[in-house]
Amino acid sequence: MEKNLNADRSQFNHSFQLYMLALCIFVLHIITNGKYGFHRDELQTLDDARHMAWGFVAYPPVTPAIERVALALFGTSLAGLRVFAALGQALVIILSGWMARELGGHRLAQMIAALGVMIAPISIFSGTEFQYTSFDYLWWVCIAYSMIRLLKSGDARWWLAIGAAIGVGMMTKYAMLFFVAGLVGGVLLTPARRYLKSPWLWGGVGLALLIFLPNFLWQVRHNFITLDFLNHIHGRDVRIGRTDGFVKDQFTICTNFFSVPLWIAGLIYFFFGPNAKRFRLMGWMFVIPFLAFVLAKGRGYYLAPAYPMLFVGGAVWEERWIESLRTAWRRVVSGFTITILAVGGVLAFGFLLPILPLDSPRNIAIQKVGDLREEVGWPELVATIAGIRNSLPAADQVNLGIMAGNYGEAGAINLYGSSYGLPQAISGVNSFWLRSYPESQPQTLIVVGFGHDFMKETFASCELAGHNKVPYGIKNEESTDHTDIYVCRQLRTPWPEFWKQFRYYG
Repeated sequence: MEKNLNADRSQFNHSFQLYMLALCIFVLHIITNGKYGFHRDELQTLDDARHMAWGFVAYPPVTPAIERVALALFGTSLAGLRVFAALGQALVIILSGWMARELGGHRLAQMIAALGVMIAPISIFSGTEFQYTSFDYLWWVCIAYSMIRLLKSGDARWWLAIGAAIGVGMMTKYAMLFFVAGLVGGVLLTPARRYLKSPWLWGGVGLALLIFLPNFLWQVRHNFITLDFLNHIHGRDVRIGRTDGFVKDQFTICTNFFSVPLWIAGLIYFFFGPNAKRFRLMGWMFVIPFLAFVLAKGRGYYLAPAYPMLFVGGAVWEERWIESLRTAWRRVVSGFTITILAVGGVLAFGFLLPILPLDSPRNIAIQKVGDLREEVGWPELVATIAGIRNSLPAADQVNLGIMAGNYGEAGAINLYGSSYGLPQAISGVNSFWLRSYPESQPQTLIVVGFGHDFMKETFASCELAGHNKVPYGIKNEESTDHTDIYVCRQLRTPWPEFWKQFRYYG
């Protein structure tokens, strides 16, 4: 027993720095996550969290469900609602260190792997905003960790953990299918084929399907509406060029430029390293999704959750090489590696974290990162709409509606509007359309986020009532594309007929 206690104590000591690193990142996010405001995507998720179902047009239900828990715990606190996103990144850092340990890595390998993951821009971003990317990232890493445990131990019961993670991942983001394709291909192309005869593998498959079943049934009831949504979004992304930089994004978004040699070494390690025969499946779990995303013209960040396992492989391989050097050179090479990764981390965190005030001329993050700019101006928009409502004749205010063009506007109105006594937003975008229109069928509406052609075709009359002004002169979608707010009267068609044609995606 004493021997086991000493082993456990040694293992904890090796991992102590890893846990402290994860804790520091978690605390850093908690401190900075309340600086600006909600991102437009967060506003949609927050609104969906208040109308829980087994599915939503834009995504499966896990992310809104976690947000619903955060709402119960923290209310509408900005930093509070992002706690689970920050926790997700911290867990990814810990799991990366654990993967290195399972591959035989000691303290240095664990730290290098954790740093590689920690400084990746998409990893940092996953801890700053509450979006499904935060949890999709975590489930991929859980699968990679479980697979390494399986391949190392030969214990087929790990297929249950893999199946559970796949099921929860599918309930978070459908891109999990690409990672599953990599896993299936890896099993077929490596000696792991022997597990095809294992009841534990098929038990894992059954568990994944069982977890995903409620969302599948929701899709059946709604005529697989998400397929229409995904086709629309993918077509838009291809059309406007968002998928053109997929390969480049692997070096600038999915990973930090300073960590590129590390993950490339990891990919080589899984295919040609000393334990390649046992762990080659991990390499296929990266290569197959990579090729699939290239062929499907996916967005650059879609593959980001596959990189932590490559950082792990590279870190373990580097540690073994360092251990073969003389003592003096060990310190030089290990110190150089940590320093390079730290420099990359400082630059990445400086560009991505909301640290400086919005009006600071040195705020490079708000100047360079479009997602941060999309966090600004929502309370001001709702205040402007409330002012327009107050300026209307009393008769118009009795049965007033507010029509919003995009989910950011609709989510903001529903979040902040109650303090002004505003009605819930009316919108045809994504799951807002499923929530339908008010029974009162208002004929006077404040309209934001639509163009002149839509209003001319939809209403008998419209008049310009105000402008959406984003503070500090920040340029985002609202300040450049949706500046005008109108008061419109009398739909040209009855509400039921209008609503049938009002559904759209964004």
